[in-house]
Amino acid sequence: MSYEQEYSASINDPHTFWADKARQLDWFTFPSTILGKDENGIDRWFTDGVMNTCHMALDANLAAGRGDQVAIYYDSPVTNSKQAITYAELTERVATFAGALRQQGVKKGDRVLIYMPMIPEAAVAMLATARLGAIHSVVFGGFAAHELAVRIDDAEPRVIVSASCGVEVNKIIEYKPLVDAAIEQARHKPERCVIYQRPQAHANLQAGRDLDWQVAVAAASPVDCTPVLATDPLYVLYTSGTTGKPKGVIRDNGSHAVAMHYSMKAIYNMNPGDTFWAASDVGWVVGHSYIVYAPLLSGLSTVLYEGKPVRTPDAAAFWRVAEEYKVKALFSAPTAFRAIKKEDPNGEGIKQHDLSALETLFMAGERLDPPTYEWVKDITGLPVVDHWWQTETGWGICANLMGIDPKPCKPGSATLPSPGYDVRILDDNGNEVGPNQQGNVAIKLPLPPSCLPSVWGNHERFLAGYLEQFPGYYTSGDGGYKDDDGYVFIMGRTDDVINVAGHRLSTGEMEEVLAGHPAVAECAVIGINDDLKGQVPIGLVLLKDGMEVEADTLNSELVARIRQEIGAVACLKDTLIAQRLPKTRSGKILRKLLRQIANGERYNIPSTIDDPASIPEIEALLRERELVAH
Repeated sequence: MSYEQEYSASINDPHTFWADKARQLDWFTFPSTILGKDENGIDRWFTDGVMNTCHMALDANLAAGRGDQVAIYYDSPVTNSKQAITYAELTERVATFAGALRQQGVKKGDRVLIYMPMIPEAAVAMLATARLGAIHSVVFGGFAAHELAVRIDDAEPRVIVSASCGVEVNKIIEYKPLVDAAIEQARHKPERCVIYQRPQAHANLQAGRDLDWQVAVAAASPVDCTPVLATDPLYVLYTSGTTGKPKGVIRDNGSHAVAMHYSMKAIYNMNPGDTFWAASDVGWVVGHSYIVYAPLLSGLSTVLYEGKPVRTPDAAAFWRVAEEYKVKALFSAPTAFRAIKKEDPNGEGIKQHDLSALETLFMAGERLDPPTYEWVKDITGLPVVDHWWQTETGWGICANLMGIDPKPCKPGSATLPSPGYDVRILDDNGNEVGPNQQGNVAIKLPLPPSCLPSVWGNHERFLAGYLEQFPGYYTSGDGGYKDDDGYVFIMGRTDDVINVAGHRLSTGEMEEVLAGHPAVAECAVIGINDDLKGQVPIGLVLLKDGMEVEADTLNSELVARIRQEIGAVACLKDTLIAQRLPKTRSGKILRKLLRQIANGERYNIPSTIDDPASIPEIEALLRERELVAH
C-alpha cells in the first residue's frame, strides 16, 4: 500500500486496521472488541483480548523456530565484555528469574521497580516481570536516592531489582547505597531487594531483605506466562512533570504489543532475523520500546550497548558496533551524533568500518536540527530519518514509513503523521490553522494503540495535562506547523516559544540557524526577560573540537546569520561560547533550567541531569557577560 492508503485506512476504519495488525501476534484469546471505553470513558484497545507480552516476545519466537537465533547482542566497551544470547537462552533466563520473583511473592498486578545499568539482566528483569503479569517500573540507573524514593512511594513496588553498580567512562557508580538511602527515605518499604553482583563493585546485602540474584535464581524453577487482559498494565514509566513530581505513564499490554510489532516493520523496515540497534538506555521510553520489546516481538536481534557515542573508546564507537553486529537500522538521539561531530568533524572514524549492512539512521528524543541532519547524511551517505514521539505514546507520532512507502526527507521535519495519529495544528483557541502557520500540535481522539490511558494513581492529572486544553484532542505540549505537503515540523516545547516585542519566535528555529555555522557543534537559544521587549534571545554555543575562533568575531557572525535568516525582529545580540551545556542523561538540553538561571529565578537541579558541574559554569559565564536578569 502507499502511505496515503495506509494512513487513510487507519483514520477512516481504525477497528479493521488495528484488528488486522493484532492478528499478526500470538494471543491466548483474540479480542472481539477492538476499541472500547473504560470506566473513565477513555478509549481502550482490544479490551477483552487475553495475552502475555513475554509470551509474544519469547515463547512465540521459540515456536516459530528462532530458538538458535541471537535475541540480544550485549556489548560493553566500559567493561570490555560481550555476550550473544539466543532466544532459547533468553527464554530460559527469563522464565527462571520469573520463578525467583514468584518465590518472593510477586504476582499479577504487583509492581517491580528495576534500577539497573545497561546489562542483559535489566532486560531479563523486565521480561520476567511481564511473564508474571506484574507491572515493572524501570528507573534510570544512578538516579539520586531522593528521586528513587519518590518513585518507590508512587509505584509501591513489592520488590526492587538492582545491581551492585553501574560503570561509566573511568567511573564506577555504586547503586546499592543509593537504593538503601531511597528505601530509608520512602514511606513505602518494599519486601525484597534482588541484587545482581557485578565484579566491578560488591554490594553489602541486608539480612532478611536483600537477596543475591545468582542465589535467588539457583533456588528457582522456570515458570510459564500468566495470562492478562490486553488492558492490564505492562509497565509504569516516569516522565518529568511541570509540578516537579514525576508522572507515571501507564502502558497497557495488548495495544503496546500491537503498536510495537507494527512500527518495527512500518517505520524501521525490519524483518525477522535482522539486527536493530537503539542506542539508548532501558531507563528511557526508547529503551523500553526499541531495545527490549519491539525487536523481540518482531523476531529480531537487538543490541544492548553499555557505552557512549564518544570516549568508549573514541568517536568511531557507533560505527564499530554497527559493523560488528551487521546492524540494519540504528536509532539514537541527535545529541549522540552532535557529540560524534564535535570530536570527529570530518567523519574520519566512519572510514575505518564496513557499514554495508546499515541501511537507515533514525533519530528522535529532541529536535533534529538541519545542520546535524546534513552532516550525518553527508558522512554516511545513508537516509537519515527524523521522527517525533513522546514517552506518553511509546512510538512515533510522525515518521517516514521506511517499510511501507518511504518519502523524501525534509531537513527539520519529522515527515508525516504515522498511521493512527490524526495530527492537527491548533491555535490557542482550539481552531485548526492553515499550512505554514505555527501552533499547538494536537492529536484528534481516539489515540492509536500504545498511547497512555492514564497517569498512575492520578487520573485527574492525566485529564488536566493532556485532554482538557482542547476537548476532543490530546495536547502534545509541542509547537510546530505543517507545510503545504502536510509534512510536520516540530519546533520545540510550546514554552520554548519566546515573545519578542509582540512577535512569537521559535528558539528552535534560531538554534537551527546558529548550528549552521561551520564552527558550531551544538547550541541552545533561550529567552531572557527584558523590560523593553518582554523577552530577548541569547545563544549558548559549543565549538567543534580543534576549532579556534575569537568570541567577538563568532558573535558578530552568528548575529548576522540570525538577521539574515530570521530578521532583525529576532533581536539576538549575544552569543556565548560554553564548554558544555546542562543535559539530561538522554541528551536533552535543559533549556528551562537555562532560562531560570538567566532570569535570576530560583531553580531546582533536576534528577535527570547528566553533568551537574555544567550549571555553575553557565551561571558564571552569564554573570561575566552581565546577562543574568536581576
